[in-house]
Amino acid sequence: MISSAARLFERLRSALDVLVREMVKFGLVGAVAFVVDVAVFNLLRFGFGGGGALEAKPLSAKVVSTIAATIVAWLGNRLWTFRHRRRASAQRELVLFFVFNAAGLAIALSCLAFSHYVLDLRTALADNISANGIGLVLGTLFRFWAYRRFVFNTELAQEGLAPAESEVGLSPLR
Repeated sequence: MISSAARLFERLRSALDVLVREMVKFGLVGAVAFVVDVAVFNLLRFGFGGGGALEAKPLSAKVVSTIAATIVAWLGNRLWTFRHRRRASAQRELVLFFVFNAAGLAIALSCLAFSHYVLDLRTALADNISANGIGLVLGTLFRFWAYRRFVFNTELAQEGLAPAESEVGLSPLR
């Protein structure tokens, strides 16, 4: 006979396994989206050495690159990372995804604007460090939390993939 402590430990281990798998997949999807974001940003800002279409507009370039990366990330997270948590309504999910990406974009834009306009650091390296380094890291932490909590939040227990919260006494997913 398995003790209640052993059952609780197994449920917690199972919940941790799910979290770790989601984090790894989220990271891989994010890496692909990061490449898209940085490539589009730099192409728009700097072109192929002679200046890009949005050379004098770094914030606009960041908005366009983030939209492209968001589409890539939504598809990767919906179809792979959180496929076991998808909502029935892809439209509602996409709207929430874009809302939280807009918040993540605001974080990155704040870092870029501060560096570019307040600190007057206007080199390609400075723009990339502020927008695609610091801003991206802070925005990514926020997005992972928001996606799990609000976008892809269908309970695993409903799909038979994890114990219900009431059985464990705590939420293994949040």
